Amino acid sequence: MLAAAKGWARRIKRDVIALYLAARDPRTPWYARVAAAAVAAYALSPIDLIPDFVPVLGYLDDLLIVPLGILLVIRLIPAAVLEEHRATAAKLADRPVSYAAAALMVGIWLVAAVVLFRWLEPYLAGWLG
Repeated sequence: MLAAAKGWARRIKRDVIALYLAARDPRTPWYARVAAAAVAAYALSPIDLIPDFVPVLGYLDDLLIVPLGILLVIRLIPAAVLEEHRATAAKLADRPVSYAAAALMVGIWLVAAVVLFRWLEPYLAGWLG
């Protein structure tokens, strides 16, 4: 069962990348490009409709909204274009992870957290002592 879940997750990841690529392809109809860009942006965004810390519902969007969006958009993209981008996405998924990009993202989040704390500090002063 775990192997099946991992395979499903890999296919979802591949399809999100394929949708991103299809959204940039001029052979894709404009309405499919808009939908593909929206689904790919939502799937790749660290901001969720329902935050993940909300019990049960937090992961509901990851398990339902993203796959349903992918299924909808896949039906809008021409089959030949989708297969071409799926093959490209599979090759891209096998590439090594960029630790520099990960460090950059962590740095951006840390800076944002410090700025948010500094902004909220006057309001939190009463709570913190």
